[in-house]
Amino acid sequence: MRKFALLLFLLNISFLFAQKEVSGVVKENTGNALPGVNIVEKGTQNGVSTDMNGAYKIKVKDGATLVFSYVGFAKLEKAVTSAVLNVVLSEEGGQNLNEVVVTGSRTAPRSNTTSALPIDVISAKDLASTGQASFDKALQYKIPSFNTVQTPVNDATSLLDPYEIRNMGPSRTLILINGKRKNLSSLLYVQTSPGRGETGADISAIPTDAIERVEILRDGASAQYGSDAIAGVMNIILKKGTRDGSVTVRSGMTSAGDGEMLGVSLNNGTTVGEKGFINYTIDFSKVNLSNRPGTVDAAGEAADFGASLSDVQAFLAKKPDAGNINGSPETAAAKFLVNGGSELSETSQLYYNAAYVYKKVNSFANYRTPYWRTLASAPYLKDLFGDGTAASYQGYVPTFEGDLNDYNGTLGYKSTKNDWNTDASITVGGNTQSYSVNNSQNRSNIVDGNGAQVYRENSPISFKPGGTAFNHIVGNLDVSKILSDKVSIGFGSEMRTETFEVIEGDKASWDGIGADSFAGNRPENSGSWNRYNLGAYFDLAYDVTKDFLINGTVRYEDYSDFGGATVWKLSSRYKFLDDKITLRGSISTGFRAPTLHQIYTQKSQYSFVAGQGIQVSGIINNVSPQARKLGIDPLDAEKSTNITIGIGAKPTKNFNFTLDYYNIKVEDRIVLGDRQDTEFGNVAWFENSFDSRTSGLDVVSNYNNIILGSGKLGFNLSGNVTFQNERISPVASNNFGATLDALTFTSRPNTKWILGANYEVGKFGFSLNNTYFGKSIFKQDGMDANLRTEFTPKIVTDLGINFTATDKLTLSLNVNNLLNVLPEWNFKAENAAGRAILNDPAQVKNQSNLVTFNQRYSQMTYDGYHFSQLGTMFNLSLNYKF
Repeated sequence: MRKFALLLFLLNISFLFAQKEVSGVVKENTGNALPGVNIVEKGTQNGVSTDMNGAYKIKVKDGATLVFSYVGFAKLEKAVTSAVLNVVLSEEGGQNLNEVVVTGSRTAPRSNTTSALPIDVISAKDLASTGQASFDKALQYKIPSFNTVQTPVNDATSLLDPYEIRNMGPSRTLILINGKRKNLSSLLYVQTSPGRGETGADISAIPTDAIERVEILRDGASAQYGSDAIAGVMNIILKKGTRDGSVTVRSGMTSAGDGEMLGVSLNNGTTVGEKGFINYTIDFSKVNLSNRPGTVDAAGEAADFGASLSDVQAFLAKKPDAGNINGSPETAAAKFLVNGGSELSETSQLYYNAAYVYKKVNSFANYRTPYWRTLASAPYLKDLFGDGTAASYQGYVPTFEGDLNDYNGTLGYKSTKNDWNTDASITVGGNTQSYSVNNSQNRSNIVDGNGAQVYRENSPISFKPGGTAFNHIVGNLDVSKILSDKVSIGFGSEMRTETFEVIEGDKASWDGIGADSFAGNRPENSGSWNRYNLGAYFDLAYDVTKDFLINGTVRYEDYSDFGGATVWKLSSRYKFLDDKITLRGSISTGFRAPTLHQIYTQKSQYSFVAGQGIQVSGIINNVSPQARKLGIDPLDAEKSTNITIGIGAKPTKNFNFTLDYYNIKVEDRIVLGDRQDTEFGNVAWFENSFDSRTSGLDVVSNYNNIILGSGKLGFNLSGNVTFQNERISPVASNNFGATLDALTFTSRPNTKWILGANYEVGKFGFSLNNTYFGKSIFKQDGMDANLRTEFTPKIVTDLGINFTATDKLTLSLNVNNLLNVLPEWNFKAENAAGRAILNDPAQVKNQSNLVTFNQRYSQMTYDGYHFSQLGTMFNLSLNYKF
């Protein structure tokens, strides 16, 4: 037995000594380091990826051969003959870093400078360089046509900010993870702010450290990917390294001393058996409250609430902001993600990924001041929100607390047989949101059988108003083959089932008028609804010559609740001057099915009404008895026609640019209309209201490797210009007024440009980015029709400094909004009557009070703004590699 143990010990020792550690740097032939290169010990699944500086380290057996590969570069095999192995990957047989993309075609991948479609590729390094705390905010400062901003009023919208590409709303961009559809959020935006009436996937839930790159297709793609892809597709590619782990610690705060952020993220990977791998990310973060209230106007308050001016002034002397808390809410998040796979044979593999996110948000409703909720009308308030004496009652501020759970997972199988590529997968995903309201009351005058008050003085002050849930199950089968050097085909199908649920609140939260600030979901408005759809597509790519490509796709999709749709797409590109110039264009039709949220949501909500404070109104859905009685038609799918014409150029290895014009027509656009006084109260509803057209220009250019001293300098300039974004047909009814028109078409910047410079020298890296936010226009509810509000164009400057202290340790400092630029807006006159108003300071003050709730939201107005109002933010991160 001892001899056997000794033999095992010697075998283990010999195995350890048979391994050696190899390190090096991988560069392209222009001398640039290549991050993300896959390095695998040949014949095994032992592998790593290069870091942001192109460096790698791996333990291998004696006599091993390393295989270096990166999409767009020729694969390279090198025998290990020493402890240091530096390599240069050649473009021969491929394209430059980040040029080859998998998004945009269901056949063979193409280069993004020579593709028939406009595609942005954003690397993990690009995302990290922004210093932004979440993925969606990082994209805001990298993609000009992408816009997102926190909504001014933080109730359920505090869990997920609306985002959009090309001013088309969040519902019209399809989100993919590793090419598979991500689930929608269960949240429907109902506030009067950008994104009203729509929903989207929660991309802020995706941990940035898990992302290898992001491919954004800026073109209609319903024919290729199905519903929701009218504006484009965002494909998030996950990391798959097995030995290049790191831990990142992030901290930060605003220049005002609030919004403290602390986060830690671990990304690592390992081999599984001989032929498998798994990469995982764990991310925890906490962001404290940032508060940016305005100084409230006493005269406006007294007029709105019918209060004594002296009483208002006395309260505002103690609380100049009227106790309001608005800005960025307190948020805590835990994010977990895995990405893995295993080779089953030389021609087949199993792959999988899964993610779970928990998010907790604490925000506040508008403060209920003592002249708003008065002791004269409700003497019991001194007991609920004081110590029983009149002097102790100073009003109350209801909280809004949200718990979000978001999950998704994919299991798939790929195989290649006789040059036929088959990909079969099943994807599940869901999003659940549950809400809590504290420090509030139910003011309803309801008595029980004994004549006693059920609420008011007997009201609870904590409520569970319910929530929402959405989930889907998606099955995909995709087949492709390169038939010849000229023809490749792809075809496949998708089966999807979706379920949307409105979760009933506790009775006290909805009974009567419900909880003050956020009424709960009533039983008759709660329930679960399901639908399914089946789609199939065929894709054909034909290289007429080596320079001339034609690509066509047709798709049929059938929904159980509103029928079928057939859409198509035709795209082409022509290269000349040795591939230095590419002309490209596409024309396509598309569709967007109404979401289950839009079909079935029915609720009461609290909203600001100019001059009247906070009022209760409602939403009735299109399949309700109330809708039938009012003659409201069921929702149908939106239909679209997309045209894109562009040019891509790469005159030299270090300089490239793309220029793309787009024109998108949407028919039967679905909107949540204005509130209307009906026999069922003051209500709004969804309808296919009108046709719209959006056109504009996207510009992307880069110039790199400029030698400056002992370092290298690079510039990038990208921009989006909106030419047209407007309604082009009459509305179906009279419930789409000037306010919604502005929110839909002009509330996002009409142009946005990003000019950046990067300089790397020695162990330091510097970046300076300037983001220009163009004019945006609002027509706030209640404001005089002869006026509009315009947000002034502004430039936000971000500075980043990286210091590579050692091979393992990197320190990064980001100062976002370096010059503390804040949103500014002004009234503009529509005509002579408007100019007369602007010439009268008293009327100007009155109009200002109307759109800011008496200056509570003085920086951004009650309806929104066009970039962050928090000012300068400092972020420091430390990255340590294992």
